[in-house]
Formats: sequence, C-alpha cells, structure tokens
Amino acid sequence: MRMEAMRSAVILAGGVGSRLGKEKSLIEFGGRPLIQWSVEKLALLVEDVVVVARGPEQAGLLEDLIPDASIACDSVSGYGPVAGLAAGMELARNEYVLAIGCDLPFLNADVVNILFEQARGWDAAVPMRENGMIEPLHSVYKRDALHSACQNAIEHGERKIRLPLSMLRVKYVAVELLKNPDPELLTFFNLNTREDLDLARSLWSKR
Repeated sequence: MRMEAMRSAVILAGGVGSRLGKEKSLIEFGGRPLIQWSVEKLALLVEDVVVVARGPEQAGLLEDLIPDASIACDSVSGYGPVAGLAAGMELARNEYVLAIGCDLPFLNADVVNILFEQARGWDAAVPMRENGMIEPLHSVYKRDALHSACQNAIEHGERKIRLPLSMLRVKYVAVELLKNPDPELLTFFNLNTREDLDLARSLWSKR
C-alpha cells in the first residue's frame, strides 16, 4: 500500500488500562506490543506518526519500542485526551491528522482513507453510529483547528473532548459508509476490559 503524503497520525498512548491491569499500548498480539502494530500500519498510510505518552517515563519506554515514531507527552497532566490531542497536534507535521487511541487491534486502512477523504474542507471527520454515538478517537482532524480548540478547552478547565469538538466544523460520517470495507466495524473495537481482550485475541488468531 502506498504511503499518502500530507497526512499525519497521532496515537494517544497514555491510558493506564486500570481495568485490564496493564498498559494498553504494551498489550501483546502476535508476540509484539500493540503499539508496534499500530505504528507500522499507520506508517503505510501517513507521512508521520506521533505517539503521545502521559509523561517522560512512559515516553522513554515507548522510544525504545517505536523508534520510527515521534514521541510527545501530554501538554498538561490530568487532562486526558484533550491534553494528549493538543500535544500530538503540536508535533504533527501535516494539515490533516488521524487521531486514535492505542487500543485498536483491528484498525482498518480503508476506513482511515475514507475518513481522510471525508475531512477535506472541514475541521474534522468524525464517525457517527445510528444511535448518535460518535468516535472522536477514531477521527481525522485539521491540525491547527483541533490544536487551538484543545488549548481553549484546557484554559477553561474542560477535560472532555466534547468541548473542542463543539468549536470545530465537523462532518459526521455515518458508519454505514464505512461498512463496505469493514462490515463488522471492527476498526472501532477497543480494549477496555478483560472480556474485550479475550475476544480480541480470539478474533486476532482467526485473522
């Protein structure tokens, strides 16, 4: 698959995975940490990959695992995804940036490409399910617009990603559009519980 120029990706790796009992980014699939799989897949789709750690200690660990990615740290401690996105957008080099969590074992390249296409002319392309639920950490953003919105949210003490989104011109992408390349929408499958992890490993072994 050909790498697309003028695109970046930001992976938020700061989640501690308290319900899983281990660092989400270090969970192994096929004998390797998930963060390595994610960076390698995205390197085929974008020009540069930024991984955001929660602090210097985690950043040092990640540098050894993914030397081809740039490493950033949360801009402000305790602000979760908003701080992570602010830090990632600051380091990303290109106008449009995929933003994802580090716990997506079945990230779908075709879905990523569709989201980049849908983002053209907007500040964001955000998948939306039939029930109105959105996937803000599986979306494409215009770098400068999201960076400014996240900084504004932090200045106002807002930790939830909903506020930055409210400041953007968002194109909500119906998940039906994404089912052609990914009928089961496994690209959105993330790891929150032991049950999620067990199911993901079962699915991984069959793929």
